[in-house]
Amino acid sequence: MDGEHAPLPLGSPGKTLKSMKIVENFPDCRSPLTGALLSLALAGCATMPGWISSAGASREQVMERRDTGRIEGIQLVDVDDALARKLAESGKPGQFAEVFPSEGSNNYLIGPGDVIEVWVWEAPPAMLFVALAADPKTGPVTAHSAAFPEQMVTPDGTITIPFAGRVPVKGRTTAAIEAEIVKRLQGKANQPQVIVRVIKNNTSNVTVVGEVTTNTLMPLTPKGERLLDALAAGGGVKQPVSRVAIQLSRKNVTATMPLDTVIRDPRQNILLKPGDVVTALFQPQSFSVLGATGKNEEIPFEAQGISLAQALARSGGLSESRADARGIFIFRFEEAKLVDVKSSVVSNGNVDPVPVIYQIDLRDPASFFVTQHFPIRNHDVIYVANSPAAEFEKFLRLVVSVAVPTVTLNAAVR
Repeated sequence: MDGEHAPLPLGSPGKTLKSMKIVENFPDCRSPLTGALLSLALAGCATMPGWISSAGASREQVMERRDTGRIEGIQLVDVDDALARKLAESGKPGQFAEVFPSEGSNNYLIGPGDVIEVWVWEAPPAMLFVALAADPKTGPVTAHSAAFPEQMVTPDGTITIPFAGRVPVKGRTTAAIEAEIVKRLQGKANQPQVIVRVIKNNTSNVTVVGEVTTNTLMPLTPKGERLLDALAAGGGVKQPVSRVAIQLSRKNVTATMPLDTVIRDPRQNILLKPGDVVTALFQPQSFSVLGATGKNEEIPFEAQGISLAQALARSGGLSESRADARGIFIFRFEEAKLVDVKSSVVSNGNVDPVPVIYQIDLRDPASFFVTQHFPIRNHDVIYVANSPAAEFEKFLRLVVSVAVPTVTLNAAVR
């Protein structure tokens, strides 16, 4: 039963004669029904009848449909190492450190709505800011400082300081505002010193939402808060770390990475900027495995993704008695640009994504390296075809179950 050679078709003269000779050698099997069953069994070595139960198409049936064009619009692609690496690279999420390059600080800037407090000191003899203060030990003393009432930055981005006028503070750091006030008081106050303190930060905030314990608005400070600080401010994630992805939106740019990758790689724990939106996403990804494997079921996997080798291992591996190692198929809707589109329906209709069947032959030892690079995507279907020997054994069992009672009956009649 050599699978590499095309057998004679069912009912051909050569095969029928051979079957009849075998039947003649078995006196108990000369009844028309028994002889027909045995002849059918011998002729069925190559092609199993379509009415035999099966978990799915055999490798030969899939290849036949491709060669005859009966799967128009579906691409059947043999996977090699180059394609596996290409697919893995295309599905790799953008790195936060590359998408949002760090500038060394979080650009903590004052904006309209912030509440700030200003203190001014003068060297003696004070010229402007002199006040009479009470000291419990020495009595009344002269203070050379002034604390101005807390004030909210106006919509036009200014605050008012006596003798300095309306000071523009929008888009400036506290240090820059201090320098600006000192500059305006030069020649009016004696060697003025200024301290600006933020009482309430209403503009430099980061929004934290999604699968966190508490959605929150985290104020930024000159310290420089990072991505994981935002998650901590929200009380941490509610789902397992391996099943959560972090989405960061900054202005018109959005990127997503698995949370456990951010935790393992400190470079991805980037500095946050005012207006950033951090979203924790629960990603219940899964693939389905069918056919000649240890178990047929839907299997979840981590947000960072897994390889085909890991997926086959989690499904219990290939069944040694049933699986055709040449017939490993992955069914997926893929971007057209990643595969060699040959179908006129796909190319002319500009369909994207396109249905693709990836095939891997594990009889080739090099394919085991390919499976380590081939990425599994959400909703993939992995199918392992039955071997021809397993299908023929199933057919023989059916034939014997019918033929043996007939042989027994013939012997009893004689």
